[in-house]
Amino acid sequence: MPKIRIKYFTDKIEKLKYIDGKSDWIDLRCAEEITLKKGEFKLIPLGVAMQLPAGYEAHVVPRSSTFKNFGVIQTNHCGVIDESYSGDNDQWYMPVLAMRDTEIHVNDRICQFRIFEHQPVIEFDETDHLDGADRGGFGSTGKA
Repeated sequence: MPKIRIKYFTDKIEKLKYIDGKSDWIDLRCAEEITLKKGEFKLIPLGVAMQLPAGYEAHVVPRSSTFKNFGVIQTNHCGVIDESYSGDNDQWYMPVLAMRDTEIHVNDRICQFRIFEHQPVIEFDETDHLDGADRGGFGSTGKA
């Protein structure tokens, strides 16, 4: 298992831990007190920087309860952090848009991440016909 070097920017958040058997996703926490008015944008500091292994990237997404608890949406929907973002000042952030007035407190679990290997090198082979069954186009499944 690869080890990931991690730098904490504050001692006010819980240290990250991988909980085997529960989920492959690891929670990230808000590193400062945040107050947002409806319609405001903010980069929420997550209090960590990491040196990911070569050939890996992290995907950062909201937790399932993030919108319910805080009324924010992640503006890039899935943040991708590759191994080159590994400098001493490369703190991770979650870009959010407030859909209602809200407060997010230090140590609140606001998002989660998972490590993925980079996509392998692929080649495209242009064709005029695909062999799969035609499913009817975008949005065609699930009709009553």
